[in-house]
Amino acid sequence: MKSVSVKFRMLTFLLGVSVVSCGKSNSSTPPVVDTSGNNTVVSFTANNATSAYNDFNKYLYNSGAKLYYRASDKSGIAAIWTQAIYFDMAMNAWRRTGDAQYKQLIEDIYQGNYQQYAGYDWTNQDKWFIWDDMMWWIIALARAYETTGDQKYLDHAKAGFNFVWNGDASLGRVGSYDPATGGMEWAWKQRGKTACINYPTVIGAMTLYNITKDEDYATKAVGVYNWARTNLFNNSTGAVADNKVDNNPADWTPHTYNQASCIGAAVMLYKKTGDAAYLNDAVLAADYTKNKMSDVNGILPFEGGEEQGVYNAILAQYIIRLIQDGNKPDYLPWLRKNINTAYGKRSSATGLMGKDYKTPPPAGTPVSAYDACSIPALMQVVPPEK
Repeated sequence: MKSVSVKFRMLTFLLGVSVVSCGKSNSSTPPVVDTSGNNTVVSFTANNATSAYNDFNKYLYNSGAKLYYRASDKSGIAAIWTQAIYFDMAMNAWRRTGDAQYKQLIEDIYQGNYQQYAGYDWTNQDKWFIWDDMMWWIIALARAYETTGDQKYLDHAKAGFNFVWNGDASLGRVGSYDPATGGMEWAWKQRGKTACINYPTVIGAMTLYNITKDEDYATKAVGVYNWARTNLFNNSTGAVADNKVDNNPADWTPHTYNQASCIGAAVMLYKKTGDAAYLNDAVLAADYTKNKMSDVNGILPFEGGEEQGVYNAILAQYIIRLIQDGNKPDYLPWLRKNINTAYGKRSSATGLMGKDYKTPPPAGTPVSAYDACSIPALMQVVPPEK
């Protein structure tokens, strides 16, 4: 992000400490539509998933700068950490379709962000000054290596993880990891251990472990997960706290991206260890998201701040790991319902969708990249019913 003031995940901690919580065409094969009764029911298809992603890119991707705009009126660029989520979307689109244009897009997005953000020089604090911003990118870059085999992605990811964990004594920078009490600090200038750095650190470490088989990454992942489970996870309900400052009570404000990264972290540890306790945690977190955070019809929540629209795109990234790696396909109908609800309310002019899945984006009003990304992200990983 450019500054803390524009990262609209701002929460006020106890003791007065404030930290940040953390296309080609508009048309394709039409969705299957049942118009019987009073409601129009849409059942999205694989072609719709491609069309929705292409519409997202048509209106929100700057092919010159190779970065995503903040909104469809091309007013500035999206926040640094969200560019990593859009990078993930490109990888998922290529994995789903095998279409060479999306493989090229992976490289293009990498290059655009390389130019914008100091060549992924993690020590450049003018560009990189929040640990979780770095970790979302570290995860995405490691995953880009898994997806393409291109060594440069892995080199960036390993260097970034080392810097986040250890800091750099020559810069006077202490790392995010707290060796005294455990867990990861959100920033080096502000106090607070947030879910949005702790669970992503587990995911980053486990992704690097899966690539390198270096047990040190897995050891770090287990340690951070254990701290987060003790301090940020309700093991009765599956709720994930947003943050904890020192010995003060945790802030239990729920956010879908925190639920998501908890799910992803738990599933990755389950996949390595076979320990069902991790899988049980992931199921608890997913059930809390589905049954407590969603509305009575199962439609996912949305938040009022600007960047929060990206939260459900992060949920897409990690709920699919529970479905596939944890063998929990029962979540698919819930996710399809959300996709179908939003896709049935897409803009007739642009095909874009907002973060309120039950309402079309207002006509003539720019659509935020943050708000527009979550349903295309879900559509890249959730298979259609038919």
